[in-house]
Amino acid sequence: MATYKLRTPISEEDVRKLKVRDVIYVSGTMVTARDAAHRRALELAKKGEKPPVDLEGCVLYHCGPIAVKKDGEWEIVAAGPTTSTRMEMFEADFIKAFKVRVVVGKGGMGPKTTEACREFGAVYAAFTGGAGALAAKAIKKVVRVEWLDLGMPEAMWVFEVEDFGPLIVAIDSHGNNLYEDVKRAVEERKAKIYEMLGI
Repeated sequence: MATYKLRTPISEEDVRKLKVRDVIYVSGTMVTARDAAHRRALELAKKGEKPPVDLEGCVLYHCGPIAVKKDGEWEIVAAGPTTSTRMEMFEADFIKAFKVRVVVGKGGMGPKTTEACREFGAVYAAFTGGAGALAAKAIKKVVRVEWLDLGMPEAMWVFEVEDFGPLIVAIDSHGNNLYEDVKRAVEERKAKIYEMLGI
């Protein structure tokens, strides 16, 4: 297990160095996207159009932030992670289309995302659920917000962040998925316990 500090734009080469269980802190541009933003961005891509934010080399955060406007400027009150499995149906296509390098969320992602990370050079990193106020401290500035018509949590927020983390690499670019490893270990242990009990 190693610790890395990454700054956007993050290269594929930097991402390929990361392994599951590594700890990373990210600085630079972080963009939020949940279900609705994923869907809209991919619809644009199908038409040969681009989303309003350049996502190549950036950090994509599964997050519906709570924001307030003070003196004409947005301020993030809390920015905890959204459960990432909701985005499993979109993420592989998203990584392929937009060359996102780090996806951040909670709860893990499935085989399609794992394969896309391996093929296109990306990682999925877990941030602690329930730590929305901690996350907000690392957000130094709201650069802008797009697609507010989708609602505050579903809009695409562009943050400038400094040492956002700690983030645990849970899916690396080599086909490893920490959540699947844990699930497999649990099933093996459960089978042994059942065998001991004669079940």
